[in-house]
Amino acid sequence: MQPSDLLHILTTAEKLKCNTRHSYTSSGRHESVAEHSWCLALMAMLIQDEFPEVNMNKVIEMCLIHDLGEAFTGDIPTFDKTRKDEELETRAYQKWIDGFPDPEKTHWSALLDEMNEMKTKEAQIYKALDKMEAVIQHNQADLSTWLPLEYDLQFTYGTEQVAFSPYMMRLKEAVDQQTRKKIAEEVSDSN
Repeated sequence: MQPSDLLHILTTAEKLKCNTRHSYTSSGRHESVAEHSWCLALMAMLIQDEFPEVNMNKVIEMCLIHDLGEAFTGDIPTFDKTRKDEELETRAYQKWIDGFPDPEKTHWSALLDEMNEMKTKEAQIYKALDKMEAVIQHNQADLSTWLPLEYDLQFTYGTEQVAFSPYMMRLKEAVDQQTRKKIAEEVSDSN
């Protein structure tokens, strides 16, 4: 890749450091989209032994690029995001990738297609981790940052995406246990 192409791509990707998500960090500030993507990639790296048959490098790539469309649209919380929002994000992202040099253009387009089709184990793992990272991050944030609808959402979010894997279902259960404990401790502290 030519240095000028690399710098052009990084200029757009850097926006993910600035664009914040709905969720908060444990220190009480909004999490950036880049921090979310980094944590997904770290999660994929940490669980690679659970999926020895999977190309975990591809999963890590998916984790790192999955929200780059938000460099154009910003983050919209899942409970507010519409089909129109998703289509706008996808079009902007694809237009950006279409300007990449080959072989990067071909590689990124193939990754996006695979992620959207959700037919491979790699895509399923990335998507499950994406959902799980959101609920894990909510558990790490102070309960005062939660919206009322998030108390139920913590238990339902990602349930469908983890169903393909016994390991992912165990992870979801462990996260649910954390959520129960967090809510119980808050109730106990307020009494």
